Amino acid sequence: MVTSSLRADDVVGGGSRAPMRRLGGGGGTFLRKRSRRPGELPGAEPGRTTSSIFGGGGQLVRRRLQVKRRRLGGGCHPRTDMSSTAQPVASSAAVGILAATSSKTKTKKKHFVQQKVKVFRASDPLISVFMWGVNHSVNELNQVPLPVMLLPDDFKANSKIKVTNHLFNRENLPSHFKFKEYCPQVFRNLRERFGIDDLDYQVSLTRSSPYGESEAHSGLFLLSYDKTLAVKEISSEDVANMHSILSDYHQHIVKCHGSTLLPQFLGMYRLSVENEDSYMLVMRNMFSHRLTVHKKYDLKGSLVSREASDKEKVKELPTLKDMDFLNMSQKVYVDEEQKKVFMDKLKRDVEFLVQLKIMDYSLLLGIHDVLRGEQEEDEELEEEDAENDGPVLSNVGSYGTSPEGIAGYLNSHKPPLGAGEFEPLIDVYAIKSSDSAPQKEVYFMGLIDILTQYDAKKKAAHAAKTVKHGAGAEISTVHPDQYGKRFLEFVTNIFA
Repeated sequence: MVTSSLRADDVVGGGSRAPMRRLGGGGGTFLRKRSRRPGELPGAEPGRTTSSIFGGGGQLVRRRLQVKRRRLGGGCHPRTDMSSTAQPVASSAAVGILAATSSKTKTKKKHFVQQKVKVFRASDPLISVFMWGVNHSVNELNQVPLPVMLLPDDFKANSKIKVTNHLFNRENLPSHFKFKEYCPQVFRNLRERFGIDDLDYQVSLTRSSPYGESEAHSGLFLLSYDKTLAVKEISSEDVANMHSILSDYHQHIVKCHGSTLLPQFLGMYRLSVENEDSYMLVMRNMFSHRLTVHKKYDLKGSLVSREASDKEKVKELPTLKDMDFLNMSQKVYVDEEQKKVFMDKLKRDVEFLVQLKIMDYSLLLGIHDVLRGEQEEDEELEEEDAENDGPVLSNVGSYGTSPEGIAGYLNSHKPPLGAGEFEPLIDVYAIKSSDSAPQKEVYFMGLIDILTQYDAKKKAAHAAKTVKHGAGAEISTVHPDQYGKRFLEFVTNIFA
């Protein structure tokens, strides 16, 4: 609880001073400030107090004030303890800590005023804590000036907050939780280089709950409500690997001016709920926020055990693999100029991964069938027309007139996109099919799973698979140099 006190003489105008008493003796004259009795006004006659002024028709004098955060003391908002190894925030502790939850807290950005409606409602308390934490961290960063340049310490920094939550939003937020953001200034800089505004990032992740697109092998895989961002649950080992490559990754992004097929890493967090730690990595969604992907491939350039299982194939959108790609005679139809631009990016990115001894990455390929997508959209519009007998409500969400997230400006500042069209600034991994393609398609292609380094475990797995399948087999666990070379050869041949 933060308490500050203001005396009555601090709020009364006039600049009067307390009466001074003259003391004689010793050949000199000394002045001593007479101490006032409790409640006595400055400049008033001895014995006259503030209580005798009120109601007497004179100047209204405020009583002794104590400015307290009553919501803290009254159990309406969480108590928070905050520590940071990142750059300190200059604002007061109470304002900084409660920026995410207080309805009356003032910040430098006008569009943060309407925070009273933010309750971070989600189906899982873990997701609610994630939304609360992202909202809090972006608010805090907005009060810190952008650094002129990143320093080595920024790649080791983190900010933490511990929340003891008594009554506020108890149906959504747990009573005790911790939130930690890794390398806040580095990811802030990466977001800027990838053309993502911090406020849009905040809105996309917190305006409405991220939802489960699928269950990843190691945990949750969520999409933001506007489908522009992906949130993946990762392991503590992945966090350590991220720290080990983050400086090189940032330097690579600077050199290529953000034009890359690598995942666009935008934030990394640790959530502690009920004494269990969960780690979340936020990336740009490689698929479109509006064009449906009808077919999906995960390609490594390996042929051993690289076919989707029968269980996988019966899913609505199965993740097919290398052997499926070859068996189905699938091809990517783009013109020569687009192919050259794509392969130049890919070679540069793979060379970067080889230098860092990273392997086991994949090319994620999503295919949107334009004709099928157009038919599906027409069917959806017909269903909506049949259901919407009443007035249509605008989808402004809890922010009212505030921004709608990363894709929001398309809805208000751009003409509607037609069938198979996309906004290159948002769907950065998208490529249109060539005019000579057998059917009109849009391809989404990017590199995923780049946090696996060739360590002792991979060396052991390589030895075991070599014994099982033979030295010449196309196994996935090979040396990074060999993996990169084989990967590039396979991807070159996916084009028609």
